[in-house]
Amino acid sequence: MPAPPLRHPLPIAVLAGLLAAAIGMALVIAAGADPVAAWAALEEGMFGSPYALGSSLNSAAVLALIATGFTVAHRAGLVNVGGEGQLCAGGIAAAATGLALPAGIPTVIGVPVTLAAGFLAGALWAGIAAWLKTARGTSEVITTLLLNFIGTGLVSVAVHEAALLRQPVTSSETLPQSAPLPVGAQLPLIGGVESPATAVVVIAAVAVVVTGVVLRHTPVGLRLKSVGHSPAASARLGLPVARLETGGLTFAGGLAGVAGAALVATAPYVLAEHFSSGYGFSGLVVGLLARGSLTAVAATSLLFGFLTSGGINLQLAAEVPASSVQIVQSLLVLFIAAAMLWSNHAGNKHPGGNHTGSHTDSHTGSDPTRSTS
Repeated sequence: MPAPPLRHPLPIAVLAGLLAAAIGMALVIAAGADPVAAWAALEEGMFGSPYALGSSLNSAAVLALIATGFTVAHRAGLVNVGGEGQLCAGGIAAAATGLALPAGIPTVIGVPVTLAAGFLAGALWAGIAAWLKTARGTSEVITTLLLNFIGTGLVSVAVHEAALLRQPVTSSETLPQSAPLPVGAQLPLIGGVESPATAVVVIAAVAVVVTGVVLRHTPVGLRLKSVGHSPAASARLGLPVARLETGGLTFAGGLAGVAGAALVATAPYVLAEHFSSGYGFSGLVVGLLARGSLTAVAATSLLFGFLTSGGINLQLAAEVPASSVQIVQSLLVLFIAAAMLWSNHAGNKHPGGNHTGSHTDSHTGSDPTRSTS
């Protein structure tokens, strides 16, 4: 017998979203703004113009890349909280590589080389944590988290030191950032001159689809799933557990590195301090909310990407602090997490209910939500 409708995850999640929106509206009223004008400003900032739509899609694409990598690592039983540091490593490598390319290099060569540099740097950055995990047994949660601080620090050093990536200082007003990438290393636009949407949207869409197919329909996906459920049992079956865990985490870092490279290769085409704007942590949240589903990764990335762009216009047009949107996003995460716990708990207690994916596997000790795709 199915669980009662009010205990089904979907209506509970919808209710959580409505509750977060209601609190957000209360914040708008508390700020002294007109709720109707605030909603109009939010809608205009999300998809009210080609520019707003393109900006939202770019943000969603960056989040989707990070969350897709998180999902792969999570399938292997690892939790990658180092997306921010891996993104920073990818951004540094992309800036250094792009600036080293000849000025007249064609886009068909310059862009792939720049993105590949970002992928390799992010993968290597995550590889540090992967090696510590497989060779020394160190928790990847701790190492990836600590590597975030080193990554952001390296960006600061790179853009402040003239011997590294800082642009030539011509006056006291010269910003601490890199010189612009050559045209051949800049991501091409896909939405026309009025939209800032770049090829990163296509890259992210392809990454989500291909990763979903691999995880669901290939032996590699099955092996990652097995390792995620029980490394000990997988080892007894002859699976290369260490190699699969390392591959999952380094691939996650590589996609985060591509996200960082894409940020650098998008207008204004420079590496600057705080260029990441916290995308690494937001991508982590998207990955957690998606619960292993690549379809959910795409949907949640779009939601957060549009809310991010809308929040900027909310501050400009309605004079509502952009942090209000961040508060709503945080509340949404908390409410949906609470909804998941409630629905799982209700499913366990409901007689005859569907227990698939609603409890911890008693034989493996792992969370079956890792295996949904």
